[in-house]
Amino acid sequence: MKILLAIDDSKFSEAVLQAVVRQYRPQDREVKVLHVMEQVERLGYPAGVSEDQVIQAQELVNRAGQTLRSAGFKVDTTVYRGEARAGIIDSAVECHADLIVLGSHGRSGLERFLLGSIPDAILHHAPCSVEIVRLHSKQ
Repeated sequence: MKILLAIDDSKFSEAVLQAVVRQYRPQDREVKVLHVMEQVERLGYPAGVSEDQVIQAQELVNRAGQTLRSAGFKVDTTVYRGEARAGIIDSAVECHADLIVLGSHGRSGLERFLLGSIPDAILHHAPCSVEIVRLHSKQ
């Protein structure tokens, strides 16, 4: 089974990572850890991504990958530059994912209102099953 684990740099990603470790056995499981670096537009033009942001993104997926490797999973990590929905869907198709796992949150209320919910879009357009991990208030 191939799992695409989509993470960001929010507290929700740790819950998503731990859900995969708890719920799935590492035998015959490959996990691709994905972080999407969305390019923000400024004055109608795409803003660049700094080298520090790229390094931080790579460190994020590397840490998650190490946690999964320590639990016995076969892991691949990648950082995608572009729009989150497209990055997750494209990566799922590319790696022939059987399951996409992502968190239920990440964007603020205003961002979600203006840009839409990424989990909702993934749920409706994914080429495979989708698991959305909800972060409970005590977490």
